Amino acid sequence: MYERLRDILAGKLHVDPDRITYDATPEDIELDSLALVELSLVLETELGIRISEDDLAEAPTVGAVARLMAERSAAAGPS
Repeated sequence: MYERLRDILAGKLHVDPDRITYDATPEDIELDSLALVELSLVLETELGIRISEDDLAEAPTVGAVARLMAERSAAAGPS
């Protein structure tokens, strides 16, 4: 999931790929609240993974978001 998240952050949200690391915080990669809303929408429309902006905001790192994606994806089952 980390690689998919990295691709979304770089491709859809225009985050510098060199700044995206597993341990990067939202502040490190300059994700503000509007970007979190956009990320939430992209995850749902492109991957079918529902994660609220609030849940994304509580994730301390990119890696934590990737783990949350994996958990929600597994909970949703096959699509």
